[in-house]
Amino acid sequence: MPDNTALTRTPLYSTHVAAGARMVEFGGWDMPVQYSDGILAEVRAVRENAGMFDVSHMARLQFVGPEAVSFLDRMLAADVAGLRQGRARYHVICNAQGGIIDDAIVYRITDDQCLLVANAGNADAVRDFLIPAAQQNGGVFFSDLSEDVAMIAVQGPNAVEIVDRLCPLPASSVRPFRVRRAEVAGIPSRIARTGYTGEDGFEIMPPADRVADLWKALAAEGVAPSGLGARDVLRLEAGLMLHGNDMTVDNNPYEAGLERFTHIETPGYIAGDALSAIRGAGTDRVIVGFRMVGRGIPRHGLSVIKDENEVGIVTSGTHSPTLDANIGMGYVDRGLSDEGTRLEIDVRGRLVEAEVVPLPFYSRLRN
Repeated sequence: MPDNTALTRTPLYSTHVAAGARMVEFGGWDMPVQYSDGILAEVRAVRENAGMFDVSHMARLQFVGPEAVSFLDRMLAADVAGLRQGRARYHVICNAQGGIIDDAIVYRITDDQCLLVANAGNADAVRDFLIPAAQQNGGVFFSDLSEDVAMIAVQGPNAVEIVDRLCPLPASSVRPFRVRRAEVAGIPSRIARTGYTGEDGFEIMPPADRVADLWKALAAEGVAPSGLGARDVLRLEAGLMLHGNDMTVDNNPYEAGLERFTHIETPGYIAGDALSAIRGAGTDRVIVGFRMVGRGIPRHGLSVIKDENEVGIVTSGTHSPTLDANIGMGYVDRGLSDEGTRLEIDVRGRLVEAEVVPLPFYSRLRN
C-alpha cells in the first residue's frame, strides 16, 4: 500500500475525508475515488442532474509577456495565435519526435497572457518540456498557479442552471470553450465552460483558500460530490481519452485519433516536421471503440484477437451503467478499425466477442 503521508493533498482534502470519501493514490496525489453513495450513484447524478469533482490536482501554468503567444505556438499543437481573447482550445502537447507528452487545454486570457491546464500525472513532464524553453525567451514570464488556484469541475444537465443561481454574471452567458472572470457564491473565480464527462458544465478556478467554501455552496444547491471512479466511467462513456492509458509518449496523435486537435502549420512548431512525416506516411494502427457482445469487461492491457492472432491491445474498459453495456477502447490494426468489425478480447484466457462501434459511446445530444 502507498504511504499516504507522502502524497500531495489538494486544499479540499479535509472536506473529502469529512464527507466519508475513500481516498486513493492517483499520480502522486491523495484523491477521493468515491463517496458513500458509490460510483454508480455518482455517475447517475452527473448524467441526470449535476456532480462536482475536485480537479485541483491538475497543473495550472501561466505564461505572460509579449512573446508568450508566439512561444506557446512553437511548443503546442494548438494554434494559440488563432485563439481570440477569452477562448480555449483542447490540444495535444508533443515532443520533437511527435510523441504525446500530454493532452491539455490552453486558455487565451488576454492578448499577452495564456493559461495551460495539464493533467496531474504529466505535470512534471509538461513543466520540464516548457519551462526551460520559456526561460530562454526574454519575452515570456512563467508562473505556476497550481498551489494558489484550485479547481472544481461541475458537470451535468442541470450544472449551468445551478451555477447560474450562484453567479450574477450569469454563468450561462459563458459559451462552450470560453473563459471569464466571475464571482461564484461570492468568491472571485475564473470560470471555463469545459469538462471531461460528456455533459455540459464548468471548470471553476477559485483561490485555493476559498475553494472549500465554494464546494459547500455547490453541495447546498444539490450538486453531488463525485470521485475519480465516476469520472473515469463518465469520460470513457463520452469517448474521451486518458493519457497513460489510451495514449502515451510512445503514441502520436494520428494513431490516437486526435488529428483534428493537432495544429502543425505554425512556422517553427517544435514537432511540425515529425508530425508532418507521420501524417504523410500514415499509421499501421489506430484507436477504436468497441462494445462487448459476449459477457466480460475489457480491462487495460488485455489482448485483442482476430482469427487467433493478436491484433491489438485494450487501453481502457469498463461497465457503462448509462448504456448498460461493457465498453472499451484500444489500438488495433488499421484494417480492422471499420465499424461493425468483430474482434475478440482475451479476458483471463477466455475469448469474448466484441464489435467495433463509433465513438463516443454516449452523447447527451443523442442518448
